[in-house]
Amino acid sequence: MEFVALGVAALLVLLIIGIYNRLVALRQSVKQGTADIDAQLRQRHDLVPNLVNTVKGYAGHERETLEEVISARNNAASGALSSGDEAKLRVALDRLLALAENYPDLKASANFRELQSELSSLEDKLAAARRALNAAVSRYNTGIESFPAVLFAGMLGFKPADFNQLDDSEKGVVDQVPNVQF
Repeated sequence: MEFVALGVAALLVLLIIGIYNRLVALRQSVKQGTADIDAQLRQRHDLVPNLVNTVKGYAGHERETLEEVISARNNAASGALSSGDEAKLRVALDRLLALAENYPDLKASANFRELQSELSSLEDKLAAARRALNAAVSRYNTGIESFPAVLFAGMLGFKPADFNQLDDSEKGVVDQVPNVQF
């Protein structure tokens, strides 16, 4: 009888260790996803001064727009990952890129086109990183809410992670059809 109780206790300990290790791995995936988004945002912040300098050469009198982009970039670079500063930077960048429509020489500049392409690629990578983070969060949250892990997750210090949400600047446009003109 004593051996049976000892065997059950050992099995329970092994089960808890297995659950703990699995949840740690899932939590690390969430942390990696957050770090990937942070890296993409840093690349965006590093690209902005080059884009501003290129536009400055062609549209120097658009001082207000350029200063707005620089200010938004500095605020976003020093703010938290989930801050509204990233939304303001996105809006400021959209205004900056719209300037190209008013300046045919700027629009034709190889440097501007390359920076614009790089920014577009970066935005695609950022969207992919956000999707990957949300997938990792989903796996992690499912892991801590599944049986038998749900019995031990709270005691072991595992709490649900938050999904990457759309910021206020994105919420109104996701369900709208884009306006494409030729």
